[in-house]
Amino acid sequence: MTHYAIANLQNVQLGADIADYLARIDATLAPYDGHFIIHGKQPEYLEGEWAGTLIVIEFPDRASVLGWYESPAYQAILPLRTKNSDGITMVLEGVDRSHKATDVLA
Repeated sequence: MTHYAIANLQNVQLGADIADYLARIDATLAPYDGHFIIHGKQPEYLEGEWAGTLIVIEFPDRASVLGWYESPAYQAILPLRTKNSDGITMVLEGVDRSHKATDVLA
């Protein structure tokens, strides 16, 4: 089942470290078939407000997202982000196209 690496970043200090992180992250995703599906766009608010910047990276499965996050290549660049931003990151399993809202009640 598709899994997602999700981050909500705040207080991002744009500079050389973040530029280096951005220049190198795509190469760390490729071996795990990861790709950005939400990154760097400003939301159009319909209800309420969101603090921070939402990033969502799609992976084919849980093993791939964890493999990427724990990989030496990603761990090498991770401090470039964590030392220059605040936020949370998580892994979340997606649902398939047949999912109905009431499925969570089962």
